[in-house]
Amino acid sequence: MAQSAEVKVIRDVPYGQDQRQRLDVYMPRGAGNAPVIFMVHGGAWRIGDKASNGVVRNKVNHWVSKGFVFISVNYRLVPDAAPMQQVKDVESALRFSQQQARKWGGSPDRFILMGHSAGAHLVSLIASRGQQELAGGVKPWLGAVAIDSAAYDIVEIMTSRRPPRFYKKAFGIHQAYWKAASPIYALSGKRAPFLAICSTQRKDAPCVQAGKYIQKSRQFGTDAKLLKVDLSHRATNVNLGKRSSYTRSVDRFLMQLHPDIASLLR
Repeated sequence: MAQSAEVKVIRDVPYGQDQRQRLDVYMPRGAGNAPVIFMVHGGAWRIGDKASNGVVRNKVNHWVSKGFVFISVNYRLVPDAAPMQQVKDVESALRFSQQQARKWGGSPDRFILMGHSAGAHLVSLIASRGQQELAGGVKPWLGAVAIDSAAYDIVEIMTSRRPPRFYKKAFGIHQAYWKAASPIYALSGKRAPFLAICSTQRKDAPCVQAGKYIQKSRQFGTDAKLLKVDLSHRATNVNLGKRSSYTRSVDRFLMQLHPDIASLLR
């Protein structure tokens, strides 16, 4: 994608040994101590790429222009890595990004987790477990934004009459694994603020599972919000960052996370 001269891009930064364990960094020139959006792409746990226009373009145009650093992450995919291995990849990328953030003009203490679809599931699972339950070296993040995940309760999906084929390929046949991979079962206490975005156009009704997850999060005292949008699954990702009421709603959530973010987005 073409970038403004005001945006500096570092591509394919390795955070692990596998070719999929790479990330791209988009930063404003001259940035220092900036908030960081850490983005995880979707693709049914088996496809997708960090550099896709739908993942990057409008988000970078919007947030980097306002002073954010934006990091887009690849991770190993099914069948080479099952979802719980993918979570470990994302954790490793997060730890690495926080360690390197100052070199890129960002603050390691002002990270915002974001993901779409399968990436939103991975982000939700990390956010549900909380910083204290992750491998050492991961710093607390300010909040998380999950864009149109329908996978908060894998057990419920896999025990339904007709679970989607791609879920079977990703999550296998063992109920213990389904439970371990379910963000709603990982919740055990108050977590960082969380925004669940869901499409009202999808036949599989992701807002139902998202709503249950938000309700349980609130029971633990988490500042958790549900944003229903009249957009397709694809548009929830592609359109975020465009000038719209949708982007403004997400910005309002981000503004609550830190006074400096509120100043950037006013």
